[in-house]
Amino acid sequence: MESIDYAQISDAVRDAARLKTLPLSIKFMKTRENFPEKTRRPATDLGKRVTICQAVSMARLYGWTIGLTKEDLICVPAMIAFGFSGAEDSRSTLGELFCEVGFHPEAGAAADEAGSLCKFDNDEYPAILIAPLSKGLVEPDTVAFYGNPAQIMRLSQAVVHACGQRIAGSFGGKVECTEYLVAPFKTAAPRIAIPGLGDRIFSMTQDDELVLSIPGRLLLPMVRSLNVVGKKVGLRYPVPSYLNYQPEFPPIYKETAEKLKLF
Repeated sequence: MESIDYAQISDAVRDAARLKTLPLSIKFMKTRENFPEKTRRPATDLGKRVTICQAVSMARLYGWTIGLTKEDLICVPAMIAFGFSGAEDSRSTLGELFCEVGFHPEAGAAADEAGSLCKFDNDEYPAILIAPLSKGLVEPDTVAFYGNPAQIMRLSQAVVHACGQRIAGSFGGKVECTEYLVAPFKTAAPRIAIPGLGDRIFSMTQDDELVLSIPGRLLLPMVRSLNVVGKKVGLRYPVPSYLNYQPEFPPIYKETAEKLKLF
């Protein structure tokens, strides 16, 4: 197996796209006992329950390694979707909740949206590890990058170059942690997500931020592609402005120029 220098890769991506926050490694764990040393557990180390998107922000902004189990979480929709709730039918349970809070006018459409989300079965993965990619603690199931639209565009160019297909997205404005954490893992394909309501209320996600997430297997191909995609036409971030043109001015300027014999 190829040895991967995750710190070097993280730095390369951040430098290429000028990312403000840390690229993240996400691991879905089959057991609750194997968190790396110095992993912070919200319930025990912080004395509180948090949302999954809060944990994501702690990792990308603070550089913390966060371990989550059912006991660490407080966001009910995410707990249902990530298999932490014990609900017998996550589709109908989440759909009913969507209706009750006013996201849908009737149960059928709500259940259909809930059913379209990428979810885990109950206790399928009883623990989640979220950490800066640079720490190289695990082989990631999902890698997530936050950036503004132009930064995500640049990284998307590399992803498409690497995998040969355009990137999908599924947008609903809620429970979007499933879209940028679970979906790339379950579909084995990259995703672009618009962070949802909880991200903005609880995790301080900014108005200009999008998320590009990829399955871990695409990380090396993406980084290799980032070095070559668009190079022939000078693509980079920040996107350079095109300045090799002659500006046009309103007629009054031209009349004045003629009087002054400027050109």
